[in-house]
Amino acid sequence: MLQVYNTMTRSKEIFKPLKKDEVSIYCCGVTPYNTPHIGNARPFVTWDTIRRYFSKRGYKVRYIQNFTDVDDKIIAAANREGVTWKEISERYINSYFKSMDALNVKHADLYPKVSETMTDITSLIETLVEKGFAYKLENGDVYFSVEKDENYGKLSGRKVEDMQAGARVEVDDRKHHPMDFALWKSAKPGEPSWDSKWGKGRPGWHIECSAMSLKYLGEKFDFHGGGSDLIFPHHENEIAQSQCAMGDENSFAQYWLHNGFITIDNEKMSKSAGNFFTVEEILAKYPAEVVRFFLLQTHYRSPLDFSEERIKETQTSYNRLKNSFDNLNELAKIIETGNFVKQTTSAKTAAVTVSQAGGLVELAERLLASFYDAMDDDFNTALAISYMFELSRDINSYYADYMSGKISPKGADAFIIMRVQEVFMEMAEIIGIFENIPEQKNSSADSELVEKLMNIIISIRQDARKEKNWATADKIRDELKNAGIILEDTPQGVKYKIS
Repeated sequence: MLQVYNTMTRSKEIFKPLKKDEVSIYCCGVTPYNTPHIGNARPFVTWDTIRRYFSKRGYKVRYIQNFTDVDDKIIAAANREGVTWKEISERYINSYFKSMDALNVKHADLYPKVSETMTDITSLIETLVEKGFAYKLENGDVYFSVEKDENYGKLSGRKVEDMQAGARVEVDDRKHHPMDFALWKSAKPGEPSWDSKWGKGRPGWHIECSAMSLKYLGEKFDFHGGGSDLIFPHHENEIAQSQCAMGDENSFAQYWLHNGFITIDNEKMSKSAGNFFTVEEILAKYPAEVVRFFLLQTHYRSPLDFSEERIKETQTSYNRLKNSFDNLNELAKIIETGNFVKQTTSAKTAAVTVSQAGGLVELAERLLASFYDAMDDDFNTALAISYMFELSRDINSYYADYMSGKISPKGADAFIIMRVQEVFMEMAEIIGIFENIPEQKNSSADSELVEKLMNIIISIRQDARKEKNWATADKIRDELKNAGIILEDTPQGVKYKIS
């Protein structure tokens, strides 16, 4: 039974989809004025994992993520460079996709942009003005009146009378209340603008997400997500303007999920503070899947402190799982050669047999159930990954025993080993790892040459061992290891694999 922590109720709730076997999700996207930093990446890796989990559970997922391609920061960047706002936004939208593709973040079903949703935005503002929830100033600005919404503040738990102006909240003496927020901004020289009933201008920050989520997911949808810094004012304002426009306080998103900050020395990472690392910078030093794994080894609602040391620790942990992935692939190749005895029973039936392979698959099935239980508990990837490590340990132990001859091939069951591989890869698929494993780009002729060269090197090492020249034999093994090639001495001869 899946439970999610709903920011609105500040408690875990049993997830009940609005439509049977379907899940609708809206996640606030980036403002593309710069390359994405690692803090930007966390919500998208989080929601990608949640989306993968729902799909694995059999749900049909509809996932929408916007681009705020019209914004003060984009306009400022364009003016600095002497280019158009569209050039800036498109450049950094491309940068976003480059980084997220590397992190195995699957594309959303749709990426609406502010500039392409203007009719829907102005229509929503018109509704709010007509219903008395918004008002127009003489210069053409339009503001939402927070005092007209008796439920304002229910997401953040703030009271209107206690609120102070916060991030992106403009101080303007012409507003009816200091916390009233802009729905429409009148045109200023040098800025992009669109036509409206109130004159040329562009939308405020909050109205865009309401318009896009309502347009593509309807008046009620399952999830709305983003970073915890968006709870107030952005998501609070989204709720107010959306529910007031529809006249239904139970409309709009049913569950609100927010991921914790990424910090550096316990300070929130942000572009404005200057204490950030771009995804591009980090990927230049560390494998993308290691970075993704780093983001998921902590529960999404918890803060995550970034450091080079922690990334290196994550790389070591990731390599342990990668070793199991390689070992299972090696066993699969052995199965294909016929060295394993293939039984006619299924893996689950064979699991009850008294054998090391049977015990391994029995453990795998139990850990898979525990993995799903962890994900059912508010998408607890940290706990789920711990079960991957438990399975990994036994996979590596089985592999070592098999390769050392402690397990006879005749006593092994191919179907069991293949089932263990299926279980391990099912976990990995949800977490989103082992998808960007570098492929061998060599031609078949090159591959044959590599095989011949490795056979020569192994032969030289074996001769050294026969002559008890251990220094040379060990040097060959160690130098190959440093180059990423692991030698393994087995009863079937020396094997090598690329790490």
